[in-house]
Amino acid sequence: MKIFLDSSDISEIKLINKSGLIDGITTNPSLLAKQEGNFKKILKTIATEVKGPISAEVTATHSNKMIEEAKILQKIAKNIVIKIPLTLDGLIACKYLTSKKFKVNVTLCFSPSQALLAAKAGATFISPFIGRLDDVGENGVQLIQDIKTIYKNYNLKTEILAASIRSLDHVRQVMQIGADVITIPPKIFGDLYRHELTDKGLESFLSDWKKSGKQIS
Repeated sequence: MKIFLDSSDISEIKLINKSGLIDGITTNPSLLAKQEGNFKKILKTIATEVKGPISAEVTATHSNKMIEEAKILQKIAKNIVIKIPLTLDGLIACKYLTSKKFKVNVTLCFSPSQALLAAKAGATFISPFIGRLDDVGENGVQLIQDIKTIYKNYNLKTEILAASIRSLDHVRQVMQIGADVITIPPKIFGDLYRHELTDKGLESFLSDWKKSGKQIS
């Protein structure tokens, strides 16, 4: 499974990317709006730091304007992936852009039928928002399973990018289902490797070693 970081905070991205475990980045207008400075420079810096796919989202709502913005965003860096909302205009733009060899991440997916249309439009990634579905009483993780089944039935190559992940339980479930990618905020990344028993075990080992008076040299 690929792990993307859902962030536009350059300092956070650089710190976590030192692990060598980050395969890509997803951003959105809300995340970029929180950062000071020119958004193009921010995206350029991110795309230089992380060599994998960097999702940058259009803000237009009409397909023609989406395509214009996509061309601007794609010029920022070679690894930019154009992020487009799952609307009819978005699907039209996706179909055009993928025909021109753009990589496209279709976002704000909340149903299996939407995911099917995005794949037929040539989307590189589909981003189902599981946490937001949970918020309204639906089963977000089940949507990942439904999409995976549909894509397997028809041999569709669009990668399932599980988004709006709120907890380690979400991560566990989508890993078990077999999502191609997860995108997670920095806090959830930290939760992936932290465990109370790991901390206690390390503390015990180091305490015993200190008492022995021995050194590794």
